[in-house]
Amino acid sequence: MHALPHDRTGARIKRLRLERHLTQRALSDLSQVPYSTLTKTEQGVLPASPHLIAAVARALRVEVATVTGQPYVTELRADELDVLIQPIREALNVYDLGADPEITSRPLPILQEDAGRLLVAVRAGDIKQVAGQLPGLIVEATTAAHAAGAAEGWLLLASYYRTAYDVTSKLGFPDLAMIALSRMEWAAERGSSPVIGGMSRYMRALTYLRAGEYRTGERLVRTGLGVLEQAGPGRERDVLTGQLHLGAAVMAGRARDRTAADGHLGEADRLARATGEASTVHWLSFGPTNVSVHRVSVLAELDEYGQAAQVGRAVEMPKGWPASRRSHHFAELARAQMWDGSLDDAFGNLLRARRAAPQQARYHQTVRETYAGLEAAKRQLPDSFLSFGSWLGV
Repeated sequence: MHALPHDRTGARIKRLRLERHLTQRALSDLSQVPYSTLTKTEQGVLPASPHLIAAVARALRVEVATVTGQPYVTELRADELDVLIQPIREALNVYDLGADPEITSRPLPILQEDAGRLLVAVRAGDIKQVAGQLPGLIVEATTAAHAAGAAEGWLLLASYYRTAYDVTSKLGFPDLAMIALSRMEWAAERGSSPVIGGMSRYMRALTYLRAGEYRTGERLVRTGLGVLEQAGPGRERDVLTGQLHLGAAVMAGRARDRTAADGHLGEADRLARATGEASTVHWLSFGPTNVSVHRVSVLAELDEYGQAAQVGRAVEMPKGWPASRRSHHFAELARAQMWDGSLDDAFGNLLRARRAAPQQARYHQTVRETYAGLEAAKRQLPDSFLSFGSWLGV
């Protein structure tokens, strides 16, 4: 089911509920969302939190994307991004067909340079540029990997599949992101890399986090940690292990398990103290800064918005920290400040999220829900608030 243009999440929830002939009380009982919270969300008085969206989607037996209205087709079309999705889908579908006789691939070292360049570009927020180049490079790398039949080629292909996941998940195509991850895991197995295998499970866990399937996500974290135990000890393994713990901490927070969340944050913090800032190790941005950023997210998931805002304001991001991560942090901080009543500060951080990575912020669900919350507060905000909404397409 596709969302109506400029439809808000609360209105979609109401429409889906009525289609299933459910009262607000019945949906509240099924989703375990407090009745007053559900009614105010449907009315547009409260923004929809990630926890509420996932709970309602489970209760209504629909995908989270149906509730959020992703992908945002109108905006994708305006940005000329919609035409770039189908070629990525087609490139992912030829993974097992062997070398294409009509393609002459360049040497692996050159393809590896291109793969690294795309990873950097995604983290700089250049999604459109990457989406345009990615399909042809995936097809070329597929031929190169099958022709070489060696670990080096398969791990190169896994890197391109990872970038496909990055692009499609940021643009709101969870089904395509899952396909990209399955291809990444397939290539990692052929490349016999426990590190890449562990990373693919971390990313799969994130997709289940967004869908509200916390138990499955937790199982993926555990299997990812088990896979990483097969890797040799060292900084690379510590970075991947720490990142898995960060993902698990947010998942536990959204599941309202404070003890588990604190445990995972503590383990990630221990590893980050050993690795230091390691933002370029597989471009996961792991390190003490990322632990602090995830602590903000966990506190917000636990509805401790005042503390989340306090911790978030104290985060000092190192020079050169990836723009995509900066933008995500500003969006999370804005959400906490909005719920805490610091509306001007919240809007200021939405603007920072946009400045850091505009293409990412435009399609970021947290940015959109936070804007909706600020709008519902009916407090006078500057004229730039309305222009920001026009830019979002809401």
